[in-house]
Amino acid sequence: MTIEVRDLAKAFGDVRAVAGVSFDVDRGELFGLLGPNGAGKTTTIRMLTGLARPDRGSIHISGVDCTRDVRAAQHVIGVVPDESNLYPELTGYENLTFCASLYGIRKQVREERARLLLEEFGLSEAASRRFSEYSKGMKRKLTIAAGIVHRPPILFLDEPTTGIDVASARHIRHLIRQWNEEGTTILLTTHYIEEAERLCRRIAFMAEGRIVRMDRVANLVQPLHELHRAQIELSSTASQAAPAVAAAFPGYRIDDSVPRQLRIEAKAPVAVGSIVRFLEEAGIEVVEARRIRPSLEDVFVEVTGIEANMMRREKERRG
Repeated sequence: MTIEVRDLAKAFGDVRAVAGVSFDVDRGELFGLLGPNGAGKTTTIRMLTGLARPDRGSIHISGVDCTRDVRAAQHVIGVVPDESNLYPELTGYENLTFCASLYGIRKQVREERARLLLEEFGLSEAASRRFSEYSKGMKRKLTIAAGIVHRPPILFLDEPTTGIDVASARHIRHLIRQWNEEGTTILLTTHYIEEAERLCRRIAFMAEGRIVRMDRVANLVQPLHELHRAQIELSSTASQAAPAVAAAFPGYRIDDSVPRQLRIEAKAPVAVGSIVRFLEEAGIEVVEARRIRPSLEDVFVEVTGIEANMMRREKERRG
């Protein structure tokens, strides 16, 4: 294993931020910690990277006992925190060369790497601008570039795409996937269920400082593939729609918790056309009707009881 974590715990006063977390990350794996704000993801990352000392538990990275010698594995890891740690008065180029110098990289090599990274992240034209003048998306890109300037075989990414524009987030996800395909072991934390599903081979759901479920994405979603789902959008809120459909189509599970929407679940294919005709004959206008495939979002809600919509609102606030 490249990363081995056993019974990791951390409290701040009476608040238990992390309560006995254990997991492994294989060499070359892209592993995700997924959960809402306050789940313990960032505290876990901070302990793994030596920025916080655990109250108990053990951390081994590339065979090094990091709970005894927190700096012993620093040369093999790259860290991208959830908030930028770069210098606002330095230019983008200067920030990268300075970070490279901290790892003992020779002047000629660090200057070349800085130029290559600025090009890779689409920041070449902003190389001579001070970091304080960068947009939020540009700051995030440079912070990630600084975390990989020494080309670490293990990379920790804390909320890599939170609060930035769609184009920048897409570019960063592309780069993360590319680095992993080239052999980099990556552990990332995210609020984004769809991001975790796209990028990660395995995922651990965190809630209230604990891992409540951990498995391969395919294994997490597989049980739900045995169920069939459909979603029907109505032109207006129709309080009678759900009980009417439930009575007319026994065996279907109807969820009308979202206004103007029916979500239908069954063990056999949902008769979408028949339901639409039934609703329209009852005078309820249907805007859209479609079958939907189970997603990691469905698993997350089922396992944790935490609505994905709440996580989206948290992301919007942080953005």
